[in-house]
Amino acid sequence: MINFNYETAFKLKDEERLSAWISGVIDVEGFKEDEVNYIFCDDDYLHKINVEFLKHDTLTDIISFDYSVGKIIQGDVFISVDRVKDNAEDFKVSFDEELRRVMVHGVLHYCGYKDKSDEEASLMREKENHYLKAFV
Repeated sequence: MINFNYETAFKLKDEERLSAWISGVIDVEGFKEDEVNYIFCDDDYLHKINVEFLKHDTLTDIISFDYSVGKIIQGDVFISVDRVKDNAEDFKVSFDEELRRVMVHGVLHYCGYKDKSDEEASLMREKENHYLKAFV
């Protein structure tokens, strides 16, 4: 089950469509969906989580906590709407496209994709682009 939670005034436009898309990504990647919680927040909220849990005193667009067991996907994906907005402007893409990229990025981590090395980041970007094109 895909759940959407809001810790800021932001609200998704089409929860059902986004939920079906994320569920499809999980299925195509060969995993089973249990519970994935997306928590939309602002920079301050996510910064506190970053400092407290990861000991990183920086702003970020996404933090994901993976509780998956084997092929059963579970986790919490925190997304700063402020960062997504700024990144969309920086990358010259729409807010909605950047938001979908970050959303699929989080669930791809749960499917085993990493982004620490250049090679891993390149594969992650390919997967993101593939699934962004599949969003209908």
